[in-house]
Amino acid sequence: MSGTDDPLVVVANQRASGIDGLDQAVAALRKRVETTVVEVAGPGDLEAALAGLTGGTVVAAGGDGTLNMVVQHLWEQGWLHRVVVGLLPLGTGNDLARTVGIPLDASAAATVVLSGRSRPLDLLVDGAGTVAVNAVHGGIGGLVATRAAPLKPLLGRMAYVTEAAWTGARTPGWDVRVEVDGGVLAEGTVLFAGIGNGTTIGGGTVLWPLACPDDGLAEVTVAFAAGIGARLRLAGALRCGDPHRVDGVVMGRGSAVRIDGEAMPYNADGEALVPAPSRTWRVQERALRLRTPMEPAEASAVCEVAP
Repeated sequence: MSGTDDPLVVVANQRASGIDGLDQAVAALRKRVETTVVEVAGPGDLEAALAGLTGGTVVAAGGDGTLNMVVQHLWEQGWLHRVVVGLLPLGTGNDLARTVGIPLDASAAATVVLSGRSRPLDLLVDGAGTVAVNAVHGGIGGLVATRAAPLKPLLGRMAYVTEAAWTGARTPGWDVRVEVDGGVLAEGTVLFAGIGNGTTIGGGTVLWPLACPDDGLAEVTVAFAAGIGARLRLAGALRCGDPHRVDGVVMGRGSAVRIDGEAMPYNADGEALVPAPSRTWRVQERALRLRTPMEPAEASAVCEVAP
């Protein structure tokens, strides 16, 4: 199914860094369809904002965290099967938009909401019913997302880069066991364990180069704690989108991922989760319908990484 003439509800996150582009996008939407904008400060505001929703298209205006907030609410209400979700990527990272090819320009993204295709995508869901649309990251990624938040208004996506460099160099790691579909992928002291539905985190850092958000599988990347030289090589590999070429990195894929051991900090789509000694995520196939461009985005080029 492509395009929409249904009325739109735009959920705008007051905290999103690019929210100044909202007026431009909404003006483009209103030229075509009836559009209602509701501003929310957090998940608690969504029940009233979406009360009485029976179908149509709900548009998340913000970053990955805003999209997560909207999808989490629709999942909890059992509405995802009857609602199409649109995205105006007005946040700092906008990583799922990058994966599926939604333009980062507000007006161009509005055109996708109006004329794009309804593409079924997978979700990652843990045992407590917490949803991740783009990725779950445990270890330094969990710390970086939390510590970078106060820097985002000043530094934008460079807040992630700056904090990742500092945290990655100084963190000793966490002792954990990572299982994928019941088999052990990694066991030992790790810097991070990331589960990807999309390909990137932190505004374009490629952690799961082979991820496809509608193939029924999650991509898993685990980096063991090592010396400063290895960590610098890992940072370079991540910048070039080729993490598997670095010693101490293991990658896998499957429909269920379990992490046990020392409680790591986690985040889902950049939003902090409570550290826990055991978590399991499962892929919910084609659970979300997202408005995306009619033609799939081309894969990003990968540069060489020095040995």
